[in-house]
Amino acid sequence: MPIELKMPALSPTMEEGSLAKWLVKEGDEVSSGDILAEIETDKATMEFEAVDEGTIAKILVAEGTDGVKVGTPIAILAGEGEDVNAAGSAKPDAKAEAPKPEAKAAAPQPAPKPDEAPRSAPDPKPAPKAQPQPKEGERIKASPLARRIAEAKGVDLSSMQGSGPGGRIVKADLEKAPAAPTARTAAAQVEPGEIPHEIVKLSNMRKTIARRLTEAKQTIPHIYLTVDIQLDALLKLRSELNAGLAARNIKLSVNDLLIKALAAALIEVPECNVSFAGDTLLKYSRADISVAVSIPGGLITPIVADANGKSVSAISTEMKDLAARAKEGKLQPHEYQGGTASISNMGMYGIKAFDAVINPPQGMIMAVGAGEKRPYVINDSLQIATVMSATGSFDHRAIDGADGARLMQAFKRLVENPLGMLA
Repeated sequence: MPIELKMPALSPTMEEGSLAKWLVKEGDEVSSGDILAEIETDKATMEFEAVDEGTIAKILVAEGTDGVKVGTPIAILAGEGEDVNAAGSAKPDAKAEAPKPEAKAAAPQPAPKPDEAPRSAPDPKPAPKAQPQPKEGERIKASPLARRIAEAKGVDLSSMQGSGPGGRIVKADLEKAPAAPTARTAAAQVEPGEIPHEIVKLSNMRKTIARRLTEAKQTIPHIYLTVDIQLDALLKLRSELNAGLAARNIKLSVNDLLIKALAAALIEVPECNVSFAGDTLLKYSRADISVAVSIPGGLITPIVADANGKSVSAISTEMKDLAARAKEGKLQPHEYQGGTASISNMGMYGIKAFDAVINPPQGMIMAVGAGEKRPYVINDSLQIATVMSATGSFDHRAIDGADGARLMQAFKRLVENPLGMLA
């Protein structure tokens, strides 16, 4: 009996998605675990794996289709011995005559008419399955990230030779490829006096970012609190820790230590480790830090769960894995949905300070700027120190200004005296 492959629910809140790319075609044989398609959700492009083995009899939803509801049949899989051409429909052939009940066991099965499929069990020697002839551009080996970049640049992957394992096309291959017109952009008709432009179709991720940020700014009363923090002690400790961790091939970033500091500050000031929920307040006993990571087409926030309870080396190892899989679109929903507070670091771009938008339903986000040499008063004397500005955005419905100030004070103290958060 043909099996309907349905649009999967790749997260608890997913109601629909886009069928970004088919990685198989009609007539292809697949086994359990084979990647059939890439499904674009509001946060990532995820791979859809086969659970059963068989032959792809019919593709019901074309790639590039948006708004496919969860549970909608997207393809039909024919089992072993089933005619691929007849498996395109799950309904029996209306022309075939059903055998009489009393003759079911003994009566021979009538030969099917030329345009009918056999009604009996498969012949012991079924006709060989149609073996598709490989065609140029089919079954291209490419990572999900490479496919997204190719789509954005309009690059034909079938014309590329991959440098990854087994000839797989990876991000580095796409960085060398020139951009070309793409199906997701269309040159707009320009009226006299208008500026020439293209119309770019929004991805599900970009639509969700737009919706959530609009909701956050319209419904959450933000309060912003900024502190200047001296980084020299933290930079010195980081250098010493990295020397000790070199044998384990672990290299801490400043952001790893800031994640730890924010988690420790939230545990110290639990009034800020909360979420506003209408007529209730959710008070968290654990600090799960969502870390903003820029990926092609948007932003995602993988979560370091129980960051206060983990060593900085564990945080560093986990963040490298989460960030790499985030950029490849391979995060599982539980790895980016949730979190009790967020941190966004734009220091690597030279940004001195900024106000971040709260990621609902969380109650706060820490925006971190670049560390730079500045004149700074130390022990009543003007000296040169490495200083960064950090701004906390707080949901004023759930967090009072005084409590937000206490969190910023604790964060500053922990960063300036980093041994305290490691003890």
